[in-house]
Amino acid sequence: MTILAVAALYYATARLGLLQQLVRGQVTPLWPPTGIAVAALLLLGARVWPGIAVGALAVNISIGPTVASVLAIVAGNTLAPICSYLLLRRAGFHNGLDRLQDALALVFLGALGPMLISATIGSSTLVLSGALQAGGFWPTWSVWWTGDAMGVLVVTPFLLVVRWARWPPAVGLLVWAEAAALATCAVGVTLLATNASSSSLLFLVFPVLIWASFRFERAGAAPCALVVSTLAILASGRMAGPFAHHDLLTNMVTLQAFNGSVSLTALLLTAVVAERNRTHEEIQRLCAQLTDAVTRQDKGSRRAPPDD
Repeated sequence: MTILAVAALYYATARLGLLQQLVRGQVTPLWPPTGIAVAALLLLGARVWPGIAVGALAVNISIGPTVASVLAIVAGNTLAPICSYLLLRRAGFHNGLDRLQDALALVFLGALGPMLISATIGSSTLVLSGALQAGGFWPTWSVWWTGDAMGVLVVTPFLLVVRWARWPPAVGLLVWAEAAALATCAVGVTLLATNASSSSLLFLVFPVLIWASFRFERAGAAPCALVVSTLAILASGRMAGPFAHHDLLTNMVTLQAFNGSVSLTALLLTAVVAERNRTHEEIQRLCAQLTDAVTRQDKGSRRAPPDD
């Protein structure tokens, strides 16, 4: 049942991702199923990999050029998340994303590195099958790699945070007002930055990410990064703002650099804040123990009989 649920979720999000396809109706700059696949492996274990393969097969069977090409693409789409999972587990990754090393591992071992597998296999398959001209390999490869890597960097942290999130027991009205202001600013500033003609305005989103990370930690930074990256991808898909008047490869490099910086900033800051909070709690605990020990010693010395 779990495997079927993973396959269904993979297929459903793949259909959404294909709405932003840029190459041959099947290559998109955001591929959410990869992020879902990595999150499913991290949360449920390697036993769910058939669900990833079935979901990828269901998506590609109707858009692949040939049966052999479809099987090759499905293999790449399955191997890349499995490789991410194995590398993250080997690195001692914590699903809570509460350490600096977890953030770095997710970026480099979970997203940027293993997604080279799916991008290379998929783009090579399209060229070898004749569905893509040889000159279109690198632009297609860049979109494919960007889409899979962004799926991991944007979707996986969000799902991990949602999995471990708990509704706060008591939150004041001011906190809710600040959260609403943060959400409004995240959407408004990103729309401004991604629709302005100058790419230099993209930096405006980073103060919002810093705000989300320090005030709301993972519960605020992960959704904020998801919103920012999604709006940037939509802008690149319609060649708007800083993505206008450039070729596909240049836009994918810009998009990958921007979204990678967004995800890295959010993940690193939340990890630093989490480590700082743990250190503060540990200091408080040790201070309480020391105070208790001193109090007990003082009481014992008062009860001791005087020496003759």
